[in-house]
Amino acid sequence: MAIFRSWLILTALLAVFAQSLMTQSQSDSCSNHLSCHSCIQTKDCSWCSKPSMDPSSNNEVRCFASSNNFLCDKEFIVNPRNVETVIDDKPLSKVKKSEVREEIVQISPQKISLKLRLNEPQRIKFRYSRAEDYPVDLYYLMDLSKSMEDDKNKLSKLGDLLATTMKNITKDFRLGFGSFVDKPLMPFTSTVPEKLISPCAGCAAPYGFKNHMSLDTNTARFSQEVSRSQISGNIDTPEGGFDALMQVIVCDEEIGWRSQARRLVVFSTDAGSHVAGDAKLTGIVTPNDGKCHVESHGYTHSALQDYPSVPQINKVAKKNAINLIFAVTKDQVNTYERLSKEIEGSSYAEMEDDSSNIVDIIRDGYNKISSKVEIKDDANSFVTIKYFSKCMHGSQLIETNHCDDLQVHVPVEFEAEIIATACPKNPQTVKIYPVGVDEALVLEIDPICECPCEKPSDPTFEPNSAKCNSHGTHKCGTCDCDNGFYGRKCECSSSDGGSSVVENCRADNSSLVDCNGRGNCICGECICHARQNPEEKITGRYCECDNFSCERHNERVCAGPEHGTCVCGSCECANGWTGPACECATSTESCKAPGDTQICSGHGICACGECQCEVTPESRYSGLYCERCQTCAGRCAEFKDCVECKMYQSGALKDECEASCMEISVETAEKLEIQNDFDHICTAYDDKNCRFQFIYNDRDEKIVSIRAQKEPDCPPVIFTLGVILMIIGAIVLTGLATLLLWKLFTTINDRREYARFLEETKNAKWTAGKNPLYREATTRVQNPTYRDN
Repeated sequence: MAIFRSWLILTALLAVFAQSLMTQSQSDSCSNHLSCHSCIQTKDCSWCSKPSMDPSSNNEVRCFASSNNFLCDKEFIVNPRNVETVIDDKPLSKVKKSEVREEIVQISPQKISLKLRLNEPQRIKFRYSRAEDYPVDLYYLMDLSKSMEDDKNKLSKLGDLLATTMKNITKDFRLGFGSFVDKPLMPFTSTVPEKLISPCAGCAAPYGFKNHMSLDTNTARFSQEVSRSQISGNIDTPEGGFDALMQVIVCDEEIGWRSQARRLVVFSTDAGSHVAGDAKLTGIVTPNDGKCHVESHGYTHSALQDYPSVPQINKVAKKNAINLIFAVTKDQVNTYERLSKEIEGSSYAEMEDDSSNIVDIIRDGYNKISSKVEIKDDANSFVTIKYFSKCMHGSQLIETNHCDDLQVHVPVEFEAEIIATACPKNPQTVKIYPVGVDEALVLEIDPICECPCEKPSDPTFEPNSAKCNSHGTHKCGTCDCDNGFYGRKCECSSSDGGSSVVENCRADNSSLVDCNGRGNCICGECICHARQNPEEKITGRYCECDNFSCERHNERVCAGPEHGTCVCGSCECANGWTGPACECATSTESCKAPGDTQICSGHGICACGECQCEVTPESRYSGLYCERCQTCAGRCAEFKDCVECKMYQSGALKDECEASCMEISVETAEKLEIQNDFDHICTAYDDKNCRFQFIYNDRDEKIVSIRAQKEPDCPPVIFTLGVILMIIGAIVLTGLATLLLWKLFTTINDRREYARFLEETKNAKWTAGKNPLYREATTRVQNPTYRDN
């Protein structure tokens, strides 16, 4: 329990310390700002506009961390906050639209004004609700090259079914039809004169795009127009679909798009589409301008400008709230699947070879589009926006910009976190919109980049103020000096020394700031900033020194005043201490083993009161005093012969043992055990392959003490010839036994078979009857028609 309580206290202290560091860091970042507008553009900083904070000081710190609001009187604190004002908030449509056309609202509110401080997040809430019977404009754009002939015939028969299906979804439905082939230029289309008139049997002349039927409520006309349209042809595989798609999207009046309707374009083809750059093959280098060029007979700029690019299609589709459905054949699915990922609000579906499932594709595509919402925006780089929602079934906000499974008249709540990151010259407008719907929440964003006290309308704004020696404007409590004057109160003039006065506040020409950014240059002299902590000082001619930025140990500068002091960014250690943070004692006694006079046992160096053991390719020492060496070769081989001759009277030194092993003392040990870190155990074998062990201690280099086991462990004597003869005999006996068993088995089996034969002989019954295999040489046949009277 005591340990747990200590842990809680330590955790609380660490939290307080971390908070203190954060506050100190924030205070430092604020205090460097010398004007109100730069101060409030820094997160969590406040400005004090009090006319004179400390008349006796030449070092006023007016920008401070907002948490330290006690540094200034409340009425003088400039700390603007975000302001949200809802301008337009029409209620969401809740009931079925009546016969009289009325405005349908699916997103609310519609306009919000925001005044945002830089880097300070602001959360706004808005809702989206799927309206019932929302108007739908469906334009069917079809590839009418020769390969799509059967699709055209099928579509002309499905017109009524398509109209009926869509009217079951919404009563306000309009339908249009257009077609495309390709540019009537080589190498896309044959330019042989007769081919330009009819590229194939029964085909119409090639064209880029034709608007056969603008959006109309007369859906019966759709089948007629599809049936009346003619197939044409080209000579390469890709078609000019993007040319046609661009015109369908941007030609509002010609196509008949309504401003408040869900706009669907069904793009039907069995081939890929040419993209920007392909028209260079014909000599066309003019880029697609993204404008409408449709007249009564069709697209007029097919032979004048290039195909549009995918980003161009995406841009205009997003701008005009177009929901694009690519209905393509199986072999083109992969291509248009990748394409749909690049175009906002688009999807794809596999079409049967004859377009027989096109009605299902449109119905399913519309239901999929209308039952989900994806929120996007057109924000520039000066603002960032994140979206959060619970969607329909969630209980917790998550970061997301889309929701699925929407129900009619059931609103879904969204939150947007908006952060202004820069100060544009003018207020900006940002639209937050549901993809594919021509409605939006308009944000009028005005970043707060200036303080009210910096504007002439403020009562404290004083041009040519006496507080500034009549050479500057007094605003927000400070002087904004006129050209040629500087200083806290504009008391310095460039005519008194010009730039040389300013250069007196810079250490060398490489410096771009006065006083290293930690002080104010007052008439050629650096007045260093004061710190919130009075014990922390910034000093030096150029404010280059301080007593708080030195190395720390245990979170204390220079390990505390008892170890050293911080002088101009470096620790000056007290007697008995050394190291970057004065954390190391100069004494080496802690690196000596008890009873040992050597530092680190002679195998290392003493650094900061601890042994740093030496590591070489041959050895690696370890331990508190570098007393262990697991990888060293040791002296086992050196002592082996002496132990063998002294203990067991054998070995190479048997005859000269006393003379050769005079300095070695060998004792008998019943059980060998390591007693200290200087004991080394060895294992050796004598000439008879007997194993013996001993422990030596060479701490005293003059006399080496050795403890050895009393008797060596010798292997038992084995009679090799006898073992070999026994193995041979066992093999022979095993073979004989196997032969005998085999003979016994065969004899028994033969006797059984013979007895069975005798038994069957006794039971045999022979008959003298006719042999069943015998046949007479003649055959008698009776005439079936013969009658014996």
